[in-house]
Amino acid sequence: MAPLTPEQRRTRAHVESLIKVMSPFLDAVLLVGERISRIVEPVDHEYYPPRTGQVEPPPSHARVERASES
Repeated sequence: MAPLTPEQRRTRAHVESLIKVMSPFLDAVLLVGERISRIVEPVDHEYYPPRTGQVEPPPSHARVERASES
């Protein structure tokens, strides 16, 4: 990667300082949005917790046939 030019360094510094200044406001927006969503719909019926641990593989075709023969 080529080194940054002085103009690119200035632009980068401006963008980083803008992000630093705006971060408390953006945090507040996220907090308010979370509170509103909990008030509007306290229980999320579409939420599925992530799976934990190992997931068993689906049964093989041969095991399925043997089980149906019994």
